[in-house]
Formats: sequence, structure tokens, C-alpha cells
Amino acid sequence: MKIRSHKELEVYKLSFISAMRIFEISKRFPKEETYSLTDQIRRSSRSVCSNQAEAFRKRRYPKSFVSKLSDSESEAAETQTWLDFAINCEYITKVEHTELTESYENIIGKLVNMSLHPENWSW
Repeated sequence: MKIRSHKELEVYKLSFISAMRIFEISKRFPKEETYSLTDQIRRSSRSVCSNQAEAFRKRRYPKSFVSKLSDSESEAAETQTWLDFAINCEYITKVEHTELTESYENIIGKLVNMSLHPENWSW
């Protein structure tokens, strides 16, 4: 079956679920973090998804496709950094940190694999 939408990609689904999990968890962050950590972690986690959507639409152009996947990968790594801050500030539990960090490692791996074989995604 041919994938017709970025929403059908397994990596997109994982990214979206992780971003929504971060949104729910970040509701507990202190008010003083509203315009810093809370905003940053929400933005980067959402950007992982949005860059995948853009990449999918650019799949006819391998260099553009890979570039957007690279942007998505970078945003995933940034999200992991914000998760490190969140656990060190004691805003999230160790279990939440581990779960989300592992999820983003999985996402990064999938994005790297897609980047290594852009020909599998063109049409």
C-alpha cells in the first residue's frame, strides 16, 4: 500500500504522540517557565512533526526531502535537551524522562534511515 499522507508515516505518528505527551506533562510546569522551558519544549516537539509534513511534500526533490528530515531530527534532539532540563529542574519524573527520551531516540533513528534512502520515498 502506498503512503499518501505524512499522517500515515509511522515516524509521524510516534512524533505526534510524543508531542502530545509533552504538552500534557508540560501543563504541570511552574508558571515562571511559561515563556521559557514550557514554550521551548512544546515548540521543538511540535516542530518534529511539522518538518516531517514538509519533508513528505518535498519528497520529489531528494535534497529538499533530506534537508527537512534533518530539520526534524534536529528538533527531536533539541526536545531531548529540554527534557534533560525538565528532569533536572524536577518538573518531570524519571519514568517520564526515560519514556520520552527513548521515544525521541526511536524517532531520530527512523528519520536517519529515511534520510539515507530518500529514493524509497519519492514517487
